[in-house]
Amino acid sequence: MSRPHRLACRAVILHENRLLLVNAWPGGHSDLWCAPGGGAETGASLPDNLAREVHEETGLTVAVGPPCLVNEYHEPRSGFHQVEIFFRCTIADGTLSDDWRDPEGVVHTRRFVTRDEMAGLRFKPDSLPDVAWGTGPGYDPLELLAR
Repeated sequence: MSRPHRLACRAVILHENRLLLVNAWPGGHSDLWCAPGGGAETGASLPDNLAREVHEETGLTVAVGPPCLVNEYHEPRSGFHQVEIFFRCTIADGTLSDDWRDPEGVVHTRRFVTRDEMAGLRFKPDSLPDVAWGTGPGYDPLELLAR
């Protein structure tokens, strides 16, 4: 029996022409980077969910703008399937601080990167740089979940 799709929202935050990325693999189990965000909780709007997730994962307060990408991941073995909606966001308050800690213990590293620096990183979705810098599609086809 298949599991229900999981809905998530993610933030595309360009600040001084650098994109904010997080590593959400506790204990350094993966070198995979992604945009901050997470699962949507029932009863709250996607922008409200996203603002909460970004604050938890980075300590930043953001203004959530329009959607810019819909992306899907799946893992056939487990039946996991996630649909992610990415929103353009701007920083409303805060800075990245070395003493910050994700209260849920999921994100352990976060950083701003240039488009050139992304060439040396593993990240998902594949279209993230193109979307962030305004040259990418609004829909990224189904990808296998990477670890």
